[in-house]
Amino acid sequence: MTGDERTARFLDLSARLTGFTAFELQGTGQVGPYLDTVAAATGQDVLDELLAAHQRLPARQGGSADDALLRREILADAKLGPIARNIIKLWYIGTWYELPSAWRELFGTREQDFTHVVSPAAYTEGLLWPTIGANPNGAKAPGYGSWAQPPRIPADV
Repeated sequence: MTGDERTARFLDLSARLTGFTAFELQGTGQVGPYLDTVAAATGQDVLDELLAAHQRLPARQGGSADDALLRREILADAKLGPIARNIIKLWYIGTWYELPSAWRELFGTREQDFTHVVSPAAYTEGLLWPTIGANPNGAKAPGYGSWAQPPRIPADV
């Protein structure tokens, strides 16, 4: 698999796991850093195994059947599930969490598998912020004078 193929597959998997579009994920500027983080923490072979498992799933048509298949084939898998859940957390809060000790005992330990914030940009670009309709504290100003009005909570939340 080429680097471009791996990136495209990682982006596709990430979009499916997070509920954001590939376009939105690319807009964060974190696709490369996150892909590198996952590869370093799990090993390229394990990452490729996860990407191949996702590739085998039918293309997403929308609906609960797709979600159930993703849960059964990837998220419930003893080897792939913890990695997929870490990818979700990575996108939302910019932090890679050390894989569970049971996973590490079964599948091995890698030096880069430790809890850490990927970069300062990972914090500011986390999907948490658009999800809750807020800006990261001290990082992205909401705009001049925005403090003068009370916050607005969207009706669909």
